[in-house]
Amino acid sequence: MPKTPAYQRIKSAILAKIHAGQWAVGSAIPTEMALSREFDVARMTVNRALKELTDEQVLERRQGSGTFVAQQRFNQTFITVRNIAHDIQNTGKRYHAKVVSQLALPHSDLPPSARAVFHDTQHLYKVEIVHFGDDKPLQFERRFVDLAIIPAFEHQDFNKINTSDYLISQVPLVRGHYFIEAKPCPSDVATCLGCPPNSPALRLSRYTYSGDKVVTFVQMWHDGATFRFDGELG
Repeated sequence: MPKTPAYQRIKSAILAKIHAGQWAVGSAIPTEMALSREFDVARMTVNRALKELTDEQVLERRQGSGTFVAQQRFNQTFITVRNIAHDIQNTGKRYHAKVVSQLALPHSDLPPSARAVFHDTQHLYKVEIVHFGDDKPLQFERRFVDLAIIPAFEHQDFNKINTSDYLISQVPLVRGHYFIEAKPCPSDVATCLGCPPNSPALRLSRYTYSGDKVVTFVQMWHDGATFRFDGELG
C-alpha cells in the first residue's frame, strides 16, 4: 500500500483536532516551524498542507498574525442551501420536527445511494425526520453522518435542534454537491408526508465535505403537488 504523503498526514491531523473540538473556530494553530518540528518534515511540506486547507476554507491565514481555524462556511453556486425550519417560520407557519427513525449502522448496511458517497467510512448514523408547518408534513429528511468525524451526532435530540445547524456548528463545511430530481414517492416516505404512494415528489440529494472527507449525505423529499424550490440569482 502506498505511503501517505507527509503533507496529507499533516492535513489529516489538523482536521482531526478541529473535528474533536481541540481547535475551535477562530483559534490560532501552531506555527509552520512548530508543525515542522512536530512532524519532522521541512517547512515547505507544512506550508503545502496549510495552503491546501486554506484553499478549502478550513483555515484562514492572516498576514503578520498567523493561521487560524476559519469560520464554518459553505460554498454555494446556484441554490442557497436552505434551512427548512427557517423557511417554514418565514412563511408565518408554526414549525416543529419529529424524528421517526434513528440508528447506527455499518457501511455494508447503507443503501446504494449512500454507499457510493461514503467510500471508506465504517461507522455511520442514519436519522429520519419529518418537518412540519402548522402540523402539515412538508419535508421528509433522511440523513447519514460519518460518526468518525462527528461522534456526538448520535446523542443529539433532533426533535429540538436542526441537523444542518448542528453540523455547521461542529465542523468546517467547505464544499458540497447537490442535485434535484422528480421521483415517484416511496411508500414509507409517502406515509410520512401524507401523500399517495408513487405520487410525484421532489427529492433534493446533497453530500457535504469537511476537508477531503464526506461528513454527511442527505436526501430531502417533498410532495410534488404542494412544494416548490425557489431562490434568487445574482
